[in-house]
Amino acid sequence: MSADYHDIPGTYVFDAQQSRLGYHLNMFCMSLRHAANRAAFQADEAKYLDRYPMTPEQRTAVLGRDWNGMLRLGGNIYYTSKLAAADGITFQDLAAKMTGMDRDDYRAMMVAGGRPIEGNRSKAEWKDG
Repeated sequence: MSADYHDIPGTYVFDAQQSRLGYHLNMFCMSLRHAANRAAFQADEAKYLDRYPMTPEQRTAVLGRDWNGMLRLGGNIYYTSKLAAADGITFQDLAAKMTGMDRDDYRAMMVAGGRPIEGNRSKAEWKDG
């Protein structure tokens, strides 16, 4: 069953279904709160990921730092930001990467009030839906 909010363009709402889908991905990300785990991950990323029974798609997204892909595959932004922090990426820089913008343009957009609502309420508003 698809909720109405699945029609919001560029948005993956972290609901119960997404939580179940991304459980192991999110537990991996949360493990990076600890320095020893960050060191182990940075020493051999693929080996460290073996500790978590993620799907092949989730592993690929982590290893490729596909930030939006991680969200699509059940990642929660607050958990995946732990991986970004381990990589030395600030939350603002992460958000810019996820929108395809550079940091200064992203910051200017947010200071100006964010993205306009016109054209961003529903995928139906887009030509290619």
